[in-house]
Amino acid sequence: MNIKEYISSGILEAYALGELTAQEMASVEKNLEQYPELRQELTQIEEAQEKLLMGAAIQPRDVVKTQLFEKIENQKPAGKIVSFEPDSRLGFWKFAAAASITLAVITTYFAFEYRSKWRNTQSDLSELIAQNQKIAQDYNQVNQELDKLEDGLKVIGDPDFKRVAMKGTDNAPNALAAVYWNESTNEVYLSIQNMKELARENQYQLWAIIDGKPVDAGVFDGNLAGLLKMKNIGKGASTFAVTVEPRGGKSSPSLETMQVLGNVTKG
Repeated sequence: MNIKEYISSGILEAYALGELTAQEMASVEKNLEQYPELRQELTQIEEAQEKLLMGAAIQPRDVVKTQLFEKIENQKPAGKIVSFEPDSRLGFWKFAAAASITLAVITTYFAFEYRSKWRNTQSDLSELIAQNQKIAQDYNQVNQELDKLEDGLKVIGDPDFKRVAMKGTDNAPNALAAVYWNESTNEVYLSIQNMKELARENQYQLWAIIDGKPVDAGVFDGNLAGLLKMKNIGKGASTFAVTVEPRGGKSSPSLETMQVLGNVTKG
């Protein structure tokens, strides 16, 4: 088996997303047992997907937990149990996204409970209005993050996007990132698995090597969650690399600061 071609085919991304048939999944699992390189690549893909999911999570306020336990202690209100069944194509990720929306619904419920109890007190009503505004902001943020998550999963699962793994150089041996590149549309997305934070005056800069010349693909800061949309590049990239540059980037790379490097698999 040609390991590089198998990885570039996108079948591991599809396996991680649960998009394969039972027969295809069995074939992939057999190859995972036989080739440790595939198991390592799948682990990196799953970590990238996990970063996307964690980037969409919203941390509930402490008051929500307190109110929830008080509510359970004082009464057991009748109601319908709402269950979410994950989309079979996206498996765990869709289910987790649905759980985030459920959280927003729960906090909204408590806001209305407060309003019914304190509607006659102007100061408390003002507080409720502020809380409702915060809930609305949180809900909008959840929706935005879910949209971003869905877009990222579409890119990862799209066979037109070629995944290029970039591993750490001697300057940063533990650094790890990946590029998703669509040569037909020239789109480039970046997934950061492990890259340290930089000083405020510096940024990372992504480069594509085309016809032996470095092409700027945009700047970014370290360890950001989710897929980052970078600059479109031309066709024929053979290598992707990341260097450390002054904030805002440069027109040519500082090769002595190179952090990660990855070659494009042909075919």
